[in-house]
Amino acid sequence: MTAAGIYIHIPFCRSRCSYCDFATDVFKNNETVERYVSALCFEIQNSKSKIQNLKVDTIYFGGGTPSLLTAKQLEKILNAVYKKFSVLKNAEITMEMNPATVSLETLRDYKNLGINRASFGAQTFDDSELKRLGRKHTAADVRETIELLRAADFANVSFDLIAGLPRQTLKDWKRNLDEALKLKPEHLSLYLLEIHEGTPLAEQVRSRRQPLPDEDLAGEMYELLIETVAEKGYAQYEISNFSLSGYESKHNSKYWTCEPVSAFGVSAHSFDGKRNRWANERDTLKYVRLVENDESPIVEKSEVNLRSEFVFLGLRLTKGIDLREYKKRFGTDLIEEYEKDLRRLVEAELIELAENRLKLTRKGFLFSNEVFAVFV
Repeated sequence: MTAAGIYIHIPFCRSRCSYCDFATDVFKNNETVERYVSALCFEIQNSKSKIQNLKVDTIYFGGGTPSLLTAKQLEKILNAVYKKFSVLKNAEITMEMNPATVSLETLRDYKNLGINRASFGAQTFDDSELKRLGRKHTAADVRETIELLRAADFANVSFDLIAGLPRQTLKDWKRNLDEALKLKPEHLSLYLLEIHEGTPLAEQVRSRRQPLPDEDLAGEMYELLIETVAEKGYAQYEISNFSLSGYESKHNSKYWTCEPVSAFGVSAHSFDGKRNRWANERDTLKYVRLVENDESPIVEKSEVNLRSEFVFLGLRLTKGIDLREYKKRFGTDLIEEYEKDLRRLVEAELIELAENRLKLTRKGFLFSNEVFAVFV
């Protein structure tokens, strides 16, 4: 039987990054955080989740900056989850952190609560780039955070880097990769910068205070990262994700394989593994008021085309999709269904067919949106 995941959104940050379009709030005071944690626990305890009868093998605290929570607040949330869901003993429990927001004592407290995977945003090892992004930490803080995590016995650490930053050169990116690999994390998420409407960075580019990212240069950076991390033993298992053997993100993999995830908190998005998605209120105070008034925080419900999502999400994985599984699940032959489009994509060297699997080529990773558009 398929196991489910739990996602918990903690929206608070010390500051807002220029490129961020997530549901976040600048940390104001402890009273607001306490109200939010209480509302979060109430939502969990009173949810009518469609995955309640499934085993849970991943819990993920995302944000925002979950590491701004105290161990006591975190324990309260976890207790609510354990009371409501059947969580397996060996569940992967991930906590997103920002550098310079944790101490050895708090990390040990988190570890004692069962947190066994840490993920944090390094983004870049160039302090001037960090400043332009609105990040409050330094490269030295990243190194110190890794040291603290190891001292607290965290054996599964992941961090993010962003390529294609304004004014970033290929040489800058190579230096970032080298610095990251020196720290020997078990997992790396390496992204190309995206500019989202409504963010400070989008306005900075529009007003020409920051240059528009160079797409060709970003492509070179992507090629360089694939080559560089492979030399150090990291396998690419998804377009943007690389890991040492056995350290793939179990929770994030659920999204790419269309497995059920029940999500709680502001702006949290859930999926029942079949066709139903639902999303919570995006405004933090509105979310809290709804829950405090015993009203549902769900503001959006939709039915998805599971056949389409199975293909374009599965193609994000380097192993691609199993064509036999597709036929078993949906009763049709994918090759026959999309014969003309697939022939065009094969000729363009964006996809390949081998051993009953359809997957992106290395070139296809760079132009993945062109491939996904066929199935959306």
